[in-house]
Amino acid sequence: MTQEGTGKALLAVGIVFCLAGGLLWGFGDRLKWLGHLPGDFSYEGPNFKFYFPLTTILLLNGVFWLLLKLKEWFSK
Repeated sequence: MTQEGTGKALLAVGIVFCLAGGLLWGFGDRLKWLGHLPGDFSYEGPNFKFYFPLTTILLLNGVFWLLLKLKEWFSK
């Protein structure tokens, strides 16, 4: 990958992070369910806490996959 391509990729990732941060900042009170879905595992012991958001990860993966497929479909 050239330096130009790397720069564009970093810029795109930065924009995505800024948009995600803006959404969480603006709609954080309405997104409290995210991370607390059925299938998100949590365990609390006396000196130990474990949390694995499996369902949340799968949901976000599906959303990002659909967005990429839509981008691919519209760019043809």
